[in-house]
Amino acid sequence: MMKKTRRHYDEEFKKLAVDLAMVKGSLTSTANELGITPDILARWRRERLPQQDKNSSSRQQLSQEQQEIIRLKRELKEAQLERDILKKAVGIFSKSDGKYFDS
Repeated sequence: MMKKTRRHYDEEFKKLAVDLAMVKGSLTSTANELGITPDILARWRRERLPQQDKNSSSRQQLSQEQQEIIRLKRELKEAQLERDILKKAVGIFSKSDGKYFDS
């Protein structure tokens, strides 16, 4: 039987993962994309919630243009977070011990 090793993630990765899940609206799909379990991502989100602003005021009636701006900002944030996570992954794999690439 092979011994499982625990992977450790730094705080920046956890923050980016939680932010991405919040933007996408799905813990499960975000966790699958990042190669982690939804339980881990849910725990990270719970740990961050007390730190986040709780501006959960009820939404006023927004015009279609305002709704479109909000949607586009959300998509832009998602794309930026995905880019940041990919950059971090490339950095991690490029300084790895050759386990993932033939070097």
